[in-house]
Amino acid sequence: MEQRSLFLNLSPLDHRYYLSNRELFDRLGSCLSEEASVRYAVRCEVALLKAHVDLHFPPADRPALLAALDLLEAAVLPEEVYEEEEKTQHNIRALVNVIKRHLPPALVPFVHLGATSVDMLDTANALKIREAVKTVILPLLADLELALIKISRQEADTPQIGRTHGQFAVPITVGFALAEYVSRLGKSILEIQRLSDTLKGKFAGAVGAYNATSVMTSDPAALERKVLGYLDLEPSEHSTQLVEPEYLLRLLLELNVAFGILANLADDLRNLQRSEIGEFRELFTATQVGSSTMPQKRNPWNSEHVKSLWKTFAPRVMTFFMDQISEHQRDLTNSASGRFVGDYLAGFTAAAARMLKVVSTLSVDRERLEKNLRDGAGDLVLAESVYILLSLAGEPEGHEVVRVLTLECEKEKRPLLEALRARPAVWQKLSQELKSRTGWDPEQFFSHPETYHGQAPAKARALADKYEALVRPLQEVSK
Repeated sequence: MEQRSLFLNLSPLDHRYYLSNRELFDRLGSCLSEEASVRYAVRCEVALLKAHVDLHFPPADRPALLAALDLLEAAVLPEEVYEEEEKTQHNIRALVNVIKRHLPPALVPFVHLGATSVDMLDTANALKIREAVKTVILPLLADLELALIKISRQEADTPQIGRTHGQFAVPITVGFALAEYVSRLGKSILEIQRLSDTLKGKFAGAVGAYNATSVMTSDPAALERKVLGYLDLEPSEHSTQLVEPEYLLRLLLELNVAFGILANLADDLRNLQRSEIGEFRELFTATQVGSSTMPQKRNPWNSEHVKSLWKTFAPRVMTFFMDQISEHQRDLTNSASGRFVGDYLAGFTAAAARMLKVVSTLSVDRERLEKNLRDGAGDLVLAESVYILLSLAGEPEGHEVVRVLTLECEKEKRPLLEALRARPAVWQKLSQELKSRTGWDPEQFFSHPETYHGQAPAKARALADKYEALVRPLQEVSK
């Protein structure tokens, strides 16, 4: 086999990202590489041959023939197939010719009998993508989800100022903020799992109408189910020369949904690491360099990296949609584009692995969180609660009263508490309502704005418990 430097490869997936994700990419390669594609295609041809053995050979001959088939997958090498393809200029016919060299003579006439190329290609594609998702991608996403759950539960009570439109809103907690991603990613993981189980194969012939297999058996649909049963697949409900494209399309779309969730989380985390915010910090190692000229820099480069990978791969969703369309029973306009699904899965995996690194080593600066909540936002973050309490006390213009007060506070740079005290009628209504509903007096309440966090801690814990129970079993698949 030809040996070449990784750094002569054209795709950064095959040098930069491989070196950053060697173990993960090696596992992906066992499912998605060209060598794997040949192996899965052989597996499909073996399934067809097993069905032929059952159909055409007496019971006494079957054990020896099935034993020969069990050796076939290891015997057929991609180098031999590619060398044969130089002669045939057809990948599946090359595979068929090579398979015949490794079989007992009695089986040779039955190789590929009744099949068309895409019976094998689409079925093999379903097998390899299903295995990549189930054995590599889902366990990785489960690791990430459980890391998010851990920090969300750990920081369920840690106060943080909420933000909408980039502006201070009302207090929440760090755990609640991260529970958003526990929920969103958790649902997407479960949907990816479900959709990976819906991938289908086919053994329905050149146009999907069982023309060839109808010559061999009176029940070609039963033969198709038998062949695919050896592969633990179900047949596409309707086939042309192709499996219906929507099975794979829906899985890829959900993976792209998950990719967007990772990008959104990456944005939130890198923005909360800004110098003027500083509430979170990615791990920065002792030997790491943040800038080639500014030695003090500590850049959130891992989060930025996830966002950049999303920008690279998420737009490929348009190609997935375009590959949905094929003229009549089949054309070849997706023959090149379809080969890059593996690249997409590798890019998604690299992003998920990088996000796992970020979340697993993320540190929370509680002092900065408190400072941003108290000094940055001040007690104006309680304006909503004041308006609610005044309205409950019978003040018909509660919102307007508080809105005017907040404008005064911003202009005069004084706390909301002082402005409220200066209005005895408002102060009395607020004090009575607050005391009756919470047991707090205004002095206590305005001294602890972090307590106005609603159900944030409880929500964080509830979502952590829910998705841990749902996702943890997926973590064990690759162990």
